[in-house]
Amino acid sequence: MSILVTGGAGYIGSHTVVELLNMGKDVVIVDNLSNSSILVLDRIKEITGKRPEFYQIDISNKELLRNVFEKEKIEAVIHFAGFKAVDESVKYPVMYYENNIMSTLSLIEIMTEYDVKKIVFSSSATVYGINNPSPLVEEMPTSATNPYGYTKVMLEQILKDVYVADSDWSIALLRYFNPIGAHESGMIGENPLGIPNNLMPFIAQVAIGKRQELSVFGNDYDTVDGTGVRDYIHVVDLAFGHIKALEKISESKKVHIYNLGSGVGTSVLELIKTFEVENKIQIPYKIVPRRAGDVAICFANADKALNELNWKTTKTIADMCRDTWNWQSKNPNGYRQS
Repeated sequence: MSILVTGGAGYIGSHTVVELLNMGKDVVIVDNLSNSSILVLDRIKEITGKRPEFYQIDISNKELLRNVFEKEKIEAVIHFAGFKAVDESVKYPVMYYENNIMSTLSLIEIMTEYDVKKIVFSSSATVYGINNPSPLVEEMPTSATNPYGYTKVMLEQILKDVYVADSDWSIALLRYFNPIGAHESGMIGENPLGIPNNLMPFIAQVAIGKRQELSVFGNDYDTVDGTGVRDYIHVVDLAFGHIKALEKISESKKVHIYNLGSGVGTSVLELIKTFEVENKIQIPYKIVPRRAGDVAICFANADKALNELNWKTTKTIADMCRDTWNWQSKNPNGYRQS
């Protein structure tokens, strides 16, 4: 029996696939490669010695997805596939609603057809909106400030409703915070197309010389140094969180909701300084006005994941900075150079 990983060629998906293969699991990836590279499969094989089954399809295409379920013996799904850029979602809301929601509905429909009722869903801390105080706990009300966030809020509700309608389903909704870092081998890592949307890949591209300087949005927040504080989590820790969630849904039919974060806040300037110290590289930056909708502080309470999944982060901010630079320095143009 295999684990189906949608979006498995992407950043978080590929790291999760590596850990699944290392555990001896059979893995099937479906990915339309709209924001990922086919070369990831070669890298996964180099790391693990195994090449996962791969189908280049869009999961909104029910006929093609049905063919995968027909050919492969799927026991559970880890669902990463979806658009994920906040700014892009504001510009193209219909595209985001159509892609993220319709593709997930398609997936649920085909899973139901083949009686596969275990799913780990890639949600986000963005579902907490901007009015809940940190540390954020799973029982807080959800909301959003942009179309991307609303797709996560809606999809969480859809999956809850699926369980209400059919209690044979077992569902994990994983709300993760700020994934950064890369596999320690430097073989796989974050490979943004165009201008990075997130802080760490932008730092890495400044470090490698692809960007002139970093913009720091605001230095007048009520924080340790005036810059925004976020909860950063190493992508490999995050991958193990998915494996723990997969184990949980295999033993318990229910909707399980977990924060995956370190429980510790790190400011923008603290992250930059750690990157500079660990990698002995100066990161030029400038202070620019705050972005609309940004909160001063956002970090997780991850006690529930510790108590119920026996999961917690093991890697430090220093580890994240070193592994990011190891990836970026070995792959200055991401996967495109190979």
